[in-house]
Amino acid sequence: MVRSLYDCPEVPVGPEGVLYRVVVATHQASQKKSPVGVTRAGIVYELFFTNLPQQAFTASDVVELYLHRGAFEPILSDEDIEQDPDRWCSHAAWGQEAWQIISQWVWNIRLELGHQLEPTPVRTTEFAPALPPSSPHTAPPSGYAPPHVGLPWKAGRFSGQDFVLQPDGTLRCPANQKLIPHEQRREDDGSLRVVYGASIRSCRPCPLREQCQWNGNATAKPRQVSVLLHPLQVGSAPLLWRDWSRRAHWRACLQLVRHQRIEVSLLSPTTTSPGEAEAILSRAQRAHYRLPWQERLARNARVSIAGQVTIRLFGVPESFATSLGLATA
Repeated sequence: MVRSLYDCPEVPVGPEGVLYRVVVATHQASQKKSPVGVTRAGIVYELFFTNLPQQAFTASDVVELYLHRGAFEPILSDEDIEQDPDRWCSHAAWGQEAWQIISQWVWNIRLELGHQLEPTPVRTTEFAPALPPSSPHTAPPSGYAPPHVGLPWKAGRFSGQDFVLQPDGTLRCPANQKLIPHEQRREDDGSLRVVYGASIRSCRPCPLREQCQWNGNATAKPRQVSVLLHPLQVGSAPLLWRDWSRRAHWRACLQLVRHQRIEVSLLSPTTTSPGEAEAILSRAQRAHYRLPWQERLARNARVSIAGQVTIRLFGVPESFATSLGLATA
């Protein structure tokens, strides 16, 4: 699949206006409907939002890092099987989300403890090679810096800074008229100059024409604004990925669990509870899934006079138990 990437400048996202880069990836649509992205006129568009700096990560690096997540799919599958985060354990949505977070935390802490007990060297992978110097006649690999416009050419006259860039790529003048891009040319230093122009039908009756155009009311041409986009310089060093193997610790953890033996002993209660009369249950009470949440908690609650529970784990390494603060025999 051949992709074309477009690295847009930072845009505010969300109610707090956090700045993120927007990388647009496009490719030709096939006869089969694409499972991701939006298809328009035979082109599939995919959006990638990131806060990685443009000076270090090109648009290609951002997309490759996202697609590289497929290498973690087996790990995520093992995590789902081991922790079973999809099980129903709460009657509220936030409780289910808490279970997901706890499952993820338990999984990560087990891997971290395994790495502490059997440290493995960190692997260094060259994820992306160093970029060669780009030609000034080609698009830069990491997009362009924020647009620059000219300063006021005369006191009291409108400059390019008075024309606001709109989300659709047009400019809005002080008289609330639209300027659309009609020319693009690349400068010798690799910069891209975009020329915007207004409509003569909008400029002729404009009451701000005297402040806007060079010859004021005598000008016969519409207003134009030139915007200059300077290329961002990307570091020449390669992009390195450093990690350590986690799947080996997961296998070792599974083998440890399979060879464990757990012994639970319950001491006799200190006092004897009086005999209880036989309870007559209704059909709704027999169907446990129909019990209200309070009755379920009361049924599973441990009485205060119950004896102490002792749990013994066999097959656990002593160093592992010591790191958790458990008493060893």
